Amino acid sequence: MPAPARVVIESVRPQVDGGRYPIKRVTGEEVLVEADVFADGHDQVACELLWKFEEERQWHAVPMEFRFNDHWAAAFTVEKLGRYQYKVRGWVDPFLTWRRDLAKRKDAGQDLSVDFLIGAKLVHAPILADASRSSEERYQAAMGAPVPAPAAQTVVESEVLEVVVDPLKARFSSWYEMFPRSARGDGRHATFEDVAARLPYVQEMGFDVLYFPPIHPIGTTARKGRNNAVCAQPGDVGSPWAIGAKEGGHKAVLPDLGTLEDFRHLVSEAEKRGMEVALDIAFQCSPDHPYVREHPEWFRARPDGTVQYAENPPKKYQDIYPFDFETPAWRSLWEELKSVFEFWVGQGVTIFRVDNPHTKALSFWEWCIRELKARHPELIFLSEAFTRPRVMHKLAKIGFTQSYTYFTWRNSKAELIEYFTELTQEPAREYFRPSVWPNTPDILHASLQSAGRPAFIVRVVLAATAAANYGLYGPAYELLEHVPREPGSEEYLHSEKYEIKRWELGRADSLRELIARLNRIRHENPALQRDWSLRFHDIANPQLLVFSKKEKDNIILVAVNLDFVHPQSGFVELDLSSLDIAPHETFEVHDLLSGGRYTWTGSRNYIELIPQQLPAHVFKVVRRA
Repeated sequence: MPAPARVVIESVRPQVDGGRYPIKRVTGEEVLVEADVFADGHDQVACELLWKFEEERQWHAVPMEFRFNDHWAAAFTVEKLGRYQYKVRGWVDPFLTWRRDLAKRKDAGQDLSVDFLIGAKLVHAPILADASRSSEERYQAAMGAPVPAPAAQTVVESEVLEVVVDPLKARFSSWYEMFPRSARGDGRHATFEDVAARLPYVQEMGFDVLYFPPIHPIGTTARKGRNNAVCAQPGDVGSPWAIGAKEGGHKAVLPDLGTLEDFRHLVSEAEKRGMEVALDIAFQCSPDHPYVREHPEWFRARPDGTVQYAENPPKKYQDIYPFDFETPAWRSLWEELKSVFEFWVGQGVTIFRVDNPHTKALSFWEWCIRELKARHPELIFLSEAFTRPRVMHKLAKIGFTQSYTYFTWRNSKAELIEYFTELTQEPAREYFRPSVWPNTPDILHASLQSAGRPAFIVRVVLAATAAANYGLYGPAYELLEHVPREPGSEEYLHSEKYEIKRWELGRADSLRELIARLNRIRHENPALQRDWSLRFHDIANPQLLVFSKKEKDNIILVAVNLDFVHPQSGFVELDLSSLDIAPHETFEVHDLLSGGRYTWTGSRNYIELIPQQLPAHVFKVVRRA
């Protein structure tokens, strides 16, 4: 029986929950792997990073570099969609130990003849045992000899870890949400053809994902009326999230919008303009959904025999039946729900926003997403879960590509710094990809209800620059919709969830041009296409927030005035080391929003922002030759 291996491998990272879940990257990104590798005594330790694409048989190996204090690192690049595996292996290397000690003895002027004989047994180099050669010749041969492979019984390997590789849009995307039925803008029900006519508008604003709420037939039983009225009036169109009617369910489109062929044509037209269509998947049914009639076993019955509608007390959703994920028929339910995704993939959709995934079984999502991405690694799943942090993070761990955040409710300087530091600098960034939204059809935050245009500008600038993935609900956002249903509510008055809206897209006060400029800035500056370089800079004024992002020589500095009424000013103290700027260097900052150019020197520089003019700077740092 061979002696136990002496090497210890600890703290391999990145990893999530001890390797229970994969980390996340996009194609072309590097995975930097670090580990603590050591052994007893003074012998030399060697270690390698092994990695391979999931389907490959052979592992690729790259030597790990010693950093400090038994800490080693190496990297590999993920080049294709799917899953990669990686692990660390280490061993005590007698040849490296011998060669290290040989050099020490030579430096000390000691006799090396016995050492050369020992080395000749460790490596096939006859010159080492040849006493007719000079000591210097034998020493140079020792230094140039190839390192022999380690004996199998001496090698220790870490657990195998995984990385899921997604498309670029998983890391960097700009979403525009719109209700297809309002695409005409004149109050009449629109079709997919009308949505296609709206594509140039969305393209000009620079969005690359066009996201639709559910496009399926809408139930009539218990249909909600305008402003969420319990009883609908004649002509009320109902909520798109009350899915299912006699025309079909989750695999059908609302006839008023058109046909499946019309939808596929729309997807194709969007692709020609550099956009992808994302669909909302909401696993719930109206009372009229075919599932209710054909599969009553998938729903929970009340003692009186009726189906339990959705509730979140005191809120009631009489027009929606939730699925019962604890049903004895769960296997058939799971398979059918997975087939909904497969159906829409067949129509050309690869991006899905999933409604309220935290109210469905976590085990279902882990299984469903793993199954789908095994066949379609290009798929992207956005988790719309505004719930407890642990649940949001669990959803990200088990497969959701992106996650909604608490950004909407983080408004003060301290809140924004704390939250974005958590999102970009803490270990959860390995699996939790934030997508930040200043508004949604469900959420009109108080900050947008009374502060006017400056608030809308600041919040969209923050979303578009602090996060690589962001989205907004339009045209409500660019047209500054700000009236709540009632005081204290985050619901819109005359919410588009329950009626077809009239939109005056050409209004003079629209933020359309500003949003287009922001999206153009995002696409032209690689620093804004990633999250992890985000750093905040000190400025004494509590109403001014300053942060930066850096990607190689591309540096973006953002400053916003969080006081939407009064001008604010102060001296920012830049952390120059994070920007690779010398302490007394003079450089130019070019405001990509206003066009202004300013010369700054060193770390301390003046900022002033007037809300009624432009309450934000997005500076590009221009270095002097």
